[in-house]
This record gives sequence, C-alpha cells and structure tokens, in this order.
Amino acid sequence: MNPKADKDSKTVTVTLVKSINGTRESHRATVRGLGLRRLNSSSVLEDTPAVRGMINKVSYLVKVS
Repeated sequence: MNPKADKDSKTVTVTLVKSINGTRESHRATVRGLGLRRLNSSSVLEDTPAVRGMINKVSYLVKVS
C-alpha cells in the first residue's frame, strides 16, 4: 500500500451506544458488519458510501465521530 494514500484517506469512528437486544435481525447484522461487538465498543472505518449507508441504517444505535 501507498503510505501517502493512508494519510489522505478519511476515516470515521463508530461506537455502539445502545444495545442491539430487541432490534431487527438485519440491524444486528449491520452492527456486526461495522465491526461492533458489545456496548461501547468502537471501530475505525474508512469513510465510504457503503459504510455511511450502514451507519444511517443503525443511526439510533451508534455514535459517529
């Protein structure tokens, strides 16, 4: 990989702030797809349209920074 590309790539940090108990199965799968396992776990992801769509789907469960 090109080190310069790593500097220029934008990232987003997603934190699970609400439990996935009682949510739809597809929303649980989306949370797992974001790399979140348990409450208050965080994941640093590349800021792509696909990731943004996943975040929008479960916006009521996560905090983005």
